[in-house]
Amino acid sequence: MDSLLAEYVADRSREADAPADAFTGAAGGAACGDLARISISIDDGLVGSAVFGTEGCSATRAACACVCEMAEGETVLQVARIGADRIEEELGGLSPARRHAAMLAADALHRAISAAASSGETLAEASPDRVLVAVSGGVDSAVAALREQERGAEVVAVTVKLWADPDTDGTKACCSPEAVLGARGLTHDLGIPHFTLDLEGPFRERVVGEFLRGYGEGRTPNPCVLCNGEVRIAAMVDLADRLGASHLITGHYARVVEDEGGALVAAGRDEAKDQSYMLAALPPEVVARLRFPLADLSKQEVREIAERGGLSVARKPESQDLCFLAGQSKKDFLRRHGGLNDMAGPVVDEAGNELGEHPGHHHFTVGQRRGLGVAATEPLYVLGTDASTNTVRVGSRSRLSTDRVRLRNAVMHRDGGRVDRVRLRYHTEPVPARIDAPAGEHKALEVELERPFDGPAPGQAAVLMSGDVVVGHATIASQTGSK
Repeated sequence: MDSLLAEYVADRSREADAPADAFTGAAGGAACGDLARISISIDDGLVGSAVFGTEGCSATRAACACVCEMAEGETVLQVARIGADRIEEELGGLSPARRHAAMLAADALHRAISAAASSGETLAEASPDRVLVAVSGGVDSAVAALREQERGAEVVAVTVKLWADPDTDGTKACCSPEAVLGARGLTHDLGIPHFTLDLEGPFRERVVGEFLRGYGEGRTPNPCVLCNGEVRIAAMVDLADRLGASHLITGHYARVVEDEGGALVAAGRDEAKDQSYMLAALPPEVVARLRFPLADLSKQEVREIAERGGLSVARKPESQDLCFLAGQSKKDFLRRHGGLNDMAGPVVDEAGNELGEHPGHHHFTVGQRRGLGVAATEPLYVLGTDASTNTVRVGSRSRLSTDRVRLRNAVMHRDGGRVDRVRLRYHTEPVPARIDAPAGEHKALEVELERPFDGPAPGQAAVLMSGDVVVGHATIASQTGSK
């Protein structure tokens, strides 16, 4: 081991400034204070040059030199398979005290690869058998990758990094730096090349920004629908193109169906896990590039496949929080990132009579019962909030019921005559419904419900369906009538 370390330390030929067109990644912060920087240039899918710079111990310099030697002249896909275990093996083994060197070099390399993945650069020629699998570090995406591998596809993995915040528990979030490391280790164990796609900028601006604006204006936005529809999945499809992959594979419980107008999202077989609602805002041209290997499976079946495949995440618990809320309360997040501090305001009945006081309208959503702090002879529910006056309006449950819902920013993939139901909240039964609108985009629409629905919340997604197929989507503006 020591002789190999000495050999790599002596090889300083690659320790140099990076060329102007290089992609650079840096890693550090280990207890010993070591820092590693690796830069790679890419030409026609090959790593043309690889150079490094380090601060710290000789083991870190040796590991970086080793990485550069392994990477130079190889395809980007081959380089994306290099992890800490391979670096350590190439060095002839490392003592526990020096193991961090291989980890730093691997992190620096993959951050350089991430810069390339996020750049728009073409990274590989097209191959009809190649697929890109979105791997989050959870069991669903891991099984999706395993199934594709078992059917003989050339599998490449991608993990998106959406959010990094010291107050977020990254171990519970699907798109955190910790999730990236877990997904990389998982895919490398399967022999799969791994890429990280850094989308934190657009996610922060378009998804978290809308989340904060929505609560500030008295709405209850659904960030997952927006993220899937406008940020995350389209970016991964673009990366699939640049990696020469035919499809993007995800671990969602949903299906892709084709009709005369093209591809649409439909519900998965497991009703308890169906995620078609969360995918409803995807444009048909993006849907056409997707495949869902878990479409006909239940969660229990997925875990059994993971157990049989020896996947370390077979029994990993599911995340229950929004990725940017993991480990912290919504109240604290709104205060820290949106400036939405507690501010006392009136709780009023439908006649405007003041019944009590609340700590801030942004803590309440239509249909909410808990936390009102108002004594009454019957249960009271939030009927609406007014951000301009910081008022929460309450009433009996019967006043939540409506048979018409106003929608805004509607997108109809098919003629409204196809619509026979609408889902107004995630994991609720679709309500039989009718809508009069042609295919296309509409600033405002109204959907008529065949049976009343309690408390559609402004800001939430309304998913318009034909049977179990998503044919349109919109955002709830308000309810317009009751029975």
